[in-house]
Amino acid sequence: MKPTIRDVAKAAGVSIATVSKALNGVDVVKAETKLKVLAAAKELNYVPNLLGKQLKSGQTNMLGFFTNSVSGPYFYALIESIARTADNMGFGLNVFVTKRHDTIQNYLFGNVVDGVIVFESRITGPDVDMISQHRVPAIFLDRPMVADKIGSITFNSYQEAFDATAYLISLGRRKIAYLAGYPDNYDSNERQRGYEDALKKYGLPVNKDLIILGLFEEPTSYSEMRRFISLHPEDIPDGILAGNDISAIGAMRALKESGISVPQEVSVIGFDDVEIAQYFQPSLTTTRNPIGRQGVLAVKQLVGMISNNDQGQSEVLDGQLVVRNSTTIK
Repeated sequence: MKPTIRDVAKAAGVSIATVSKALNGVDVVKAETKLKVLAAAKELNYVPNLLGKQLKSGQTNMLGFFTNSVSGPYFYALIESIARTADNMGFGLNVFVTKRHDTIQNYLFGNVVDGVIVFESRITGPDVDMISQHRVPAIFLDRPMVADKIGSITFNSYQEAFDATAYLISLGRRKIAYLAGYPDNYDSNERQRGYEDALKKYGLPVNKDLIILGLFEEPTSYSEMRRFISLHPEDIPDGILAGNDISAIGAMRALKESGISVPQEVSVIGFDDVEIAQYFQPSLTTTRNPIGRQGVLAVKQLVGMISNNDQGQSEVLDGQLVVRNSTTIK
């Protein structure tokens, strides 16, 4: 049977109140009494009821990360950065991945965390309104937001995609495809908008047939690229802007297996500069996004809202085009 605080008090020969004060470091307890309480707690393998302490204090010292997925190098880097920074600032991290909207709401408003970091498309406009009304401190990574207790840390996806597309055009590429991510994803939509605007600026047509749904996944990007090649063998693009590096790698695999050379026939650019990008053959030209910094800034702003009553801010991080071997002059 699990030992209780009453059992510790009995073993130490003190009151329950004295045990509570001793275990919580209250200075009014004599040193010898505290040692006696700690010895009894250790002997009984007593673990304090943290939930009870949280209910009493109104604070959990936990942050929540709500996300569509935890797979792929972007999320590995992001979650590691968030968790490390949270720990350094005295907070734990709960990661919530669920398709049930009611479960998301229960965790958002159930006082199980002190604040939330959001990369979750199922958290919609009405949910954001409720977050604001309940004054739940929140940082969004998947859309620009700012309010009293709401902020965001996003990438400059529109400008990055515009610049990457312009770079492909400068290499003599004229039939450029976009390998899109999720249809409701902010970064994918902004990258598509930047891609289309760059084509228009340089007098090239926007061909919707060249927008291929890769869903930010290597297997999907690979299969969709193979399907495109089989359906349009005489109409292969000479440039590809992929929604992320993993999609770019899937597309390059499909091209090479179809006997199409990268970068001579098709130049390819990705996004994020995940670790594998520099080692894949040919090494991937990509936009390096500061993923780790995004996690650090998200936690710091969130903890500031929790602990210091700071106001929410919207910050946009710029990336950097890193040119490698998957692109060349036509």
